[in-house]
Amino acid sequence: MLSQAKGVLFDLDGTLLDTAKDLGACLNYLMDKYGFEHVSYEQYRLVASDGVYPLLDLGFAEQLVHFDREQLRQEFLDYYLENIAVHSKPFDGIVELIDAIERQNVPWGVVTNKPAFLTDPLMLQYPEFKQSIINVSGDTLPQRKPDPAPMLLASEALGVASKDIWYFGDAERDIQAGRRADMTTVIAKWGYIKNEQELASWQANYCVAHPLHILAVEDQAKDRPNL
Repeated sequence: MLSQAKGVLFDLDGTLLDTAKDLGACLNYLMDKYGFEHVSYEQYRLVASDGVYPLLDLGFAEQLVHFDREQLRQEFLDYYLENIAVHSKPFDGIVELIDAIERQNVPWGVVTNKPAFLTDPLMLQYPEFKQSIINVSGDTLPQRKPDPAPMLLASEALGVASKDIWYFGDAERDIQAGRRADMTTVIAKWGYIKNEQELASWQANYCVAHPLHILAVEDQAKDRPNL
């Protein structure tokens, strides 16, 4: 049961929280405003954690050149901030996993590329996450994932050497950042994975289909099982 972990870190969107429907609602708000057809859940879910610009690219497609991208981004963010946790919720099994981590007195936190003005109010919506030691956002430092600097900052805040920390994420940049910081990396396969065929190339220690599956792992960190 995470027997090797002395600290745990999570990505936010697509790992701790299923935020896709709220992000998609922001995109479709703009679709309505400017007379475009809605983007389906199946389409926007795959780019939900990539940031605003990829979502705008998805919705406006070739028509985006006729708009002010910065204005659209600001309209998106304004709407999102006002509706940040309407549909978002922890993925199934996440609350139980965090409870297990806390019962073992293992410190944990979040490292995300989401900007702090969104990360902080979003995290406050979920009392289950109140024990997070640190929430490192995409603008906390000049560097962001896949750079290891945010990971090392979080490691320092937890008071745990990076080699003793497990990092969960659903994007290649997460695994790259974790590996560069010498952490044990876990692919959150329940998240916004675009192409499962590429996961092996990320070279994570684990690829886990459900948050609670990691609790069955003992001393196999180098075996990289697909659980």
